[in-house]
Amino acid sequence: MAPSDDERSPLLQSRPSEEPEDPTKLPKGRRNAILVAVWLGVFLGALDGTIVATLISDVSSSFKKSNQAGLLGTSYLLSTATFTPLYGRLADIIGRRAALLIALALFTSGTALCGFAPSMVSLLIGRLIAGMGGGGLMAVSSIVASDLIPLKQRALFQGLANLFFGAGSGLGGPLGGFISDRYGWRTAFIGQLPVLLLATFLVFRNLRYRIPGQGKSKREMARRIDYLGSLTLVISLGSLLFALSFKNDRSLPWSSPFVWAPLIAFVVATIAFVLVEAYYSPEPVMPLRLLKDRNGLFVALANFTVSFVSFSILYFYPQFFEIVKQKSASEAGAHLLPNSIALSAGSLFAGFVIRKTGRYYWLIAITSAFPIFALTSFVFLDEKSGWFLSWLSILPSGFGFASVITAGLIALIASVDRSDMATATGLTYLFRYVGQVVGVACSASMLQAVLTSELKHRITGPGAAKTIDQIRHVATSIPSLPPAIQQAARDSYRYALRAVFLLNLGVAVACFLTTLPIREYPLPGSFEEEEQHRRQRNSGTSTPSGAAQA
Repeated sequence: MAPSDDERSPLLQSRPSEEPEDPTKLPKGRRNAILVAVWLGVFLGALDGTIVATLISDVSSSFKKSNQAGLLGTSYLLSTATFTPLYGRLADIIGRRAALLIALALFTSGTALCGFAPSMVSLLIGRLIAGMGGGGLMAVSSIVASDLIPLKQRALFQGLANLFFGAGSGLGGPLGGFISDRYGWRTAFIGQLPVLLLATFLVFRNLRYRIPGQGKSKREMARRIDYLGSLTLVISLGSLLFALSFKNDRSLPWSSPFVWAPLIAFVVATIAFVLVEAYYSPEPVMPLRLLKDRNGLFVALANFTVSFVSFSILYFYPQFFEIVKQKSASEAGAHLLPNSIALSAGSLFAGFVIRKTGRYYWLIAITSAFPIFALTSFVFLDEKSGWFLSWLSILPSGFGFASVITAGLIALIASVDRSDMATATGLTYLFRYVGQVVGVACSASMLQAVLTSELKHRITGPGAAKTIDQIRHVATSIPSLPPAIQQAARDSYRYALRAVFLLNLGVAVACFLTTLPIREYPLPGSFEEEEQHRRQRNSGTSTPSGAAQA
């Protein structure tokens, strides 16, 4: 049967007067309007992430589910890690505008559900839905910037984008704590909705250009999506998270079938995903050939490890001040403000250096070591820590994370053809969000394991089991306990958080090592130069430059 007119029509039909525009030739005013529209989504995604980080204790305690607090982070990050790589390919197939509008619709509906959630389960579902869109906001905004900006200037514009990210990250912590203390945690979600609707309007109005290879009909678009690859990726990541969650929430041993069975499913699904992507999918969600290139592999690993560390810090650093030092949620969240400043400074610094020198290798290698210094400082945190450890020790972590992420993206897209740029960007976000999922889940598992052991050691006698269970499930109940039990609980949390920081210190060292083999490629200053460099590289007449070319 012949396809209908509806099936032949584009998903987003342009009016006859609106001819598709070449994104590389847009006027500066139009280009900047597009960038501001998509960066507003970046701001909201970052704001939401750190708002939730400071609401974890209040939200989980309100439902009497403190032992499931880690799921507030991992549920969002699971769906983000699962769906983000889809947006690279989706943006190629259905266009940048449609992909970003889908991301905004999912993020807005999930945030609304969180604000009105009647139970912990419905709140977690809301976080899952929001995560489906949250990763898309980040990934598609980065793809759009690469469409509009030549490679040598791209890092500086990524730095500007990270100003929006840094502003969101910095405001989210103290703003979330302030709103929760005065108006309740639900307002922190509901208050985001008007800004999300504004972002949707701006994207719909301004982002209208088409790109080569974009699908021409709904049937073609639907046919080109990698459903099997996406499904095996969901099963793989979901199984890993379930294993870590059962180990964490129920304190089950590794020998429990609720732990090892999901781990086996994770291994099997991962193998299936690799086989599907390598041999079955005509347009794979994660092209494995990108990982065969040295930059593709090591930039991906650097994204995984630095994200593992950075998001563990975001979720567990404020808990030290809220639980061990017994500060309010707003005071605990305020300790993330220096991290926000460092994120912005690190991104702009990386962008400036790359634009000025045209090089990125030593920048990545040196700044990837910065989180090591931050985590070494965290290990020495205690109830008597002064202003330096409490406020400034987090600075190297944010600065290093922002620099590695910004320069790493340039290192990857400089090594691939423009036709692979969107999927390569999606690849970095895949490993970034998988790192976040695994980091928060592993850190939460470590926290609960050490916390349970320390509490059992410090609290004994009649009723000890009930008291330990109360401390683990409702952390905000600690001030209502007898003074001796309060001190035992705070000491137990301090040792548990120290174990989390030591775990992340080891991962930070691994991050530094993964940046060393990255190659350096020339960074052209215009789209014409960029195309010439790519043709030379494809013909074998151009070689990488810099210290890591061997």
